[in-house]
Amino acid sequence: MGRPIGIFDSGVGGVSVLREAMALLPNERFLFFGDNAHAPYGAKAPEEIRACVRAVVDELLSRDVKALVIACNTATAAAAKDLRAALSLPVIGMEPALKPAHALLHGGQILVLATPATLHMEKFRLLMERYGEGAVPVEGRGLVECVEAGHLDDACAASALQSVLAPHLSRPTDAIVLGCTHYVFLRRALSRLVPGVPLVDGNAGTARQLRRVLEAQGLLETAGPGSCELHTTGDPARFLPLMERLLRA
Repeated sequence: MGRPIGIFDSGVGGVSVLREAMALLPNERFLFFGDNAHAPYGAKAPEEIRACVRAVVDELLSRDVKALVIACNTATAAAAKDLRAALSLPVIGMEPALKPAHALLHGGQILVLATPATLHMEKFRLLMERYGEGAVPVEGRGLVECVEAGHLDDACAASALQSVLAPHLSRPTDAIVLGCTHYVFLRRALSRLVPGVPLVDGNAGTARQLRRVLEAQGLLETAGPGSCELHTTGDPARFLPLMERLLRA
C-alpha cells in the first residue's frame, strides 16, 4: 500500500478540494485534516495562522505522507513558502482563481470573495497586479462560520451572502471568484442571489497540479483501490459527519 497524500484546511472547506482530488486520483490514499478547533484562519494574524499550520503539518508528517496539499487560500498565502523551504516533499497550495476569472471579463466587474487575511497578504497583491483589471476584493465575513455550522443552502447562508455582496451588486458582474474553499459549498445559495453569474474556484486546478507533481516525481499511484480518512482537531461528533456530508454533496 502506497504512502498517503495529506490534505488540510482550517476546517471543512478543504473537503471541496479533497473531493476533486479523489475524483482525479482514484488510486491514491488521502488523509484529510480539518483544523476546526482553530477555524476560521481568515481573521487571524499571519504568525498565528503559521503556528496553526505547523501543528497540522507535524501531525500529517508523523503519518508519513508523500505530499501535502494546502486546501486553504489563507494558509497558502501565510505558510506555503516556509513549508516548501523546510520540507523535501511536494507542497501544493492554492490562490484565488483570479486568472481564469479574468478571461470572463467583458465590461463588468469581477468580485473576488475571500477572507480578510487572504486579501491583505502579499501573495494576493501580486495576483492583483497581474490579473486585477476590473477586480473588486470582497471580504467574506461570516461565510466560513456558516459552512462550519452546516448552513449551506438555507436562510442563514442566504442572509450572510446578501450582507457581504449587496453593496457590490449595483454594477454588472462578469464573475465571482470563490477565494476560500469553504465558499464552494455556498454555490447554490450564491446562484440564487446572482443568477447567471459564473462562480469560479481553483479546486480542479489544484487537483490537476497535484497529479502533475506526483507524476513528475514518480509518486503517482496508478493501481489498487484508493481511500480517504477524515480527521478534525475539533469535536469529532460534530465535524466528521459534516465532512462526510460535504464529501457527498
